[in-house]
Amino acid sequence: MRIFISSVRKGLEEERDALPGLIRALGHTPVLFEDFTAQTTPGREACLAALDSADVCLFLLGPAYGHVFSETGQSATHDEWVTAKTVGKPRLVYRKLGVTFEDVQRDFARTVEAYATGVFRDSFHDTAELMTKVVQKVKELESGPSPLSFAALTQPVELRWSLDEAGVEGGVNIPLLELHVLPVDFAGYSARELAEFGTSLVDRIRRTGAVSNDVALTPSSSQTHVTVSIPLTRPRRWDAARAGELVEVRLHKTGQVSLRATLPRDSMGSILDQDALPQQITALLRSTGALNLIQHERIAVAIGVSNPTLTQIDRFNPHQSRTRAELVGFGRSFTLQTEPDESTSLAALDTGAHEVAAVLARVLINQHPSAS
Repeated sequence: MRIFISSVRKGLEEERDALPGLIRALGHTPVLFEDFTAQTTPGREACLAALDSADVCLFLLGPAYGHVFSETGQSATHDEWVTAKTVGKPRLVYRKLGVTFEDVQRDFARTVEAYATGVFRDSFHDTAELMTKVVQKVKELESGPSPLSFAALTQPVELRWSLDEAGVEGGVNIPLLELHVLPVDFAGYSARELAEFGTSLVDRIRRTGAVSNDVALTPSSSQTHVTVSIPLTRPRRWDAARAGELVEVRLHKTGQVSLRATLPRDSMGSILDQDALPQQITALLRSTGALNLIQHERIAVAIGVSNPTLTQIDRFNPHQSRTRAELVGFGRSFTLQTEPDESTSLAALDTGAHEVAAVLARVLINQHPSAS
């Protein structure tokens, strides 16, 4: 495995120097910014590229927060934490005891420790104790099971769907893929709590990296939910092939988090691609987890597509629009919508996202008339 080591050096010098040799001795490859930059402050893009190449991320939390990047208003370690969550990297977190944390580092540690899915957390007093614990955990990772688990629902869940709501692009009702994640047996939010989350929702979306910082986000609210709308990018040509794009994030008073996105499409219409759809659902699940809104251990997940008669099962080519397509479902009455009959662990929004997405995509596509 390639194990990415994320932390500041200040206050953790001895630990950072000791870990690479230990990881190599265990037969794996350490990845840390000292290996690819001569700068004291690592370049943000270089750090994130190195993280992307890793199989596991190891986070050390010491007293210092570190240099803050102007692009994100966060430290390198904070950026790496958000990115690791978004892409579903397995994460090991170790907090140093017996030291005084800076206020901003204390806040960051609370964020890390509040996130429940797919994360192993521990603490240490000195380098020797850290080394012992890292050896044990790496050995477990070499043969450990997936953190994803399923259980039958004891009673049906009530999801809030948006399939009948207006679409995007000036009211044109192009098909939208919507993902819903509901914490099971969750009491929901008070009006005050919903308002507080609504205030932070725009910043949470930006921190996931799902949208660029220069994209204008539009928040709105009601008594039952808060919503952030995301504008579509403008294509260079009217008939250009376009990948699916996130267009809305909604938090309901019940605790349900809903994301809506366009499907991949070209001049012939929206496409349900058997390869692209699981990848898109995986990204939406991980984006939901990266929002850090749901921390309940058990969740129910469902997907649906609005205006399904305007979709086709076909292959999506991001470089070229199709010249012909057959709307098998046009003029027929059918739905593309899954209803959960079991709960899953919170790892579905992280390391288990691809597995859950594969099941959801298969069920959805099999409902389409052209699949029979």
